[in-house]
Amino acid sequence: MNRPRFHRILLKLSGEALMGSGQFGIDPETVAGLASEVAAAKSAGHELCLVVGGGNIFRGIAGAAKGFDRSTADYMGMLATVMNALAVQNALEKAGVDTRVQSAIPMASVCEPYVRRRAMRHMEKGRIVIFAAGTGNPYFTTDTAAALRAAEMGCDALFKGTSVDGVYDADPKKVNTAKRYDNLSFHRVLADDLKVMDASAVALCRDNNIPIVVFNIREPGNLAEVLAGKGTATILSTEE
Repeated sequence: MNRPRFHRILLKLSGEALMGSGQFGIDPETVAGLASEVAAAKSAGHELCLVVGGGNIFRGIAGAAKGFDRSTADYMGMLATVMNALAVQNALEKAGVDTRVQSAIPMASVCEPYVRRRAMRHMEKGRIVIFAAGTGNPYFTTDTAAALRAAEMGCDALFKGTSVDGVYDADPKKVNTAKRYDNLSFHRVLADDLKVMDASAVALCRDNNIPIVVFNIREPGNLAEVLAGKGTATILSTEE
């Protein structure tokens, strides 16, 4: 099925996407594979920026459940995303892609602070920008940060890379008869509490008319395929 083509997108990767078959941490081979997917999309002429989660190292809400102060736990999770962003930057630059990391929490020794106009200029020059440290505020997830940065960067869509090829009405890994949706409305996602992204992220994309594209990032070549209007994915938009 042919789908819309997108020129500038924000790619949201979970921290778990970087750990490969491990239980935690960063797997260099897995990160290199993801970098090659991004590099291929860049070579096809698309403009990309990224937001990476930190759940492979530390998840704030999980830390809070174990007794950490919620704000402190969330800041620890933000620092984990900086580590992941640097790992992805390293892999992308090994693949020959010019990259910048911008952090919502200033740490000048390792990356740039987040400055919207500077990030826009980097993208205009053909660089990939990786946004780290979420929004810089506790109580907000990296899903919300991804929606926020997609709006600020004027992206055509927010791409959410997962281990499945879209949104289903049940877990396809557990239910053989699970149905995949080609299209879903933001209203239905919120009303049915479908666990695609955080509700605040979905609402932000809805209010700014930014489609969310859910696809399988683990399938080689799939990112460039979906960007070109091919491949398999589920698109969340204002229309069903």
